[in-house]
Amino acid sequence: MGGPELGRTPDGRYVVVRGRRWRAADPILPDDVRAELQQHLGRARAEVGAGKRTGDDERVRAARERVGAARHGLGERGTPWWELDGAARRARWEDALRALRQ
Repeated sequence: MGGPELGRTPDGRYVVVRGRRWRAADPILPDDVRAELQQHLGRARAEVGAGKRTGDDERVRAARERVGAARHGLGERGTPWWELDGAARRARWEDALRALRQ
């Protein structure tokens, strides 16, 4: 059994998973930044699940905020990365990392 079908749109802006289009991460992210943001995203998603299992709505809310911050830093949320200049893109991931490291 294989994983979900992954592809990219010809312009590289979106990833296609099971026929659904999702915004791709910003391609200029340095590898270490991308890795750290993805680690934060994975931990926050796990925390959402844990909060749901225990019925802790506040835990779920806080974890979802962290998911949003990580996805924003990756360029998957907010203003599309292709509409921003390099400085704004860098500021976005730096702001996200600063918030997630707290």
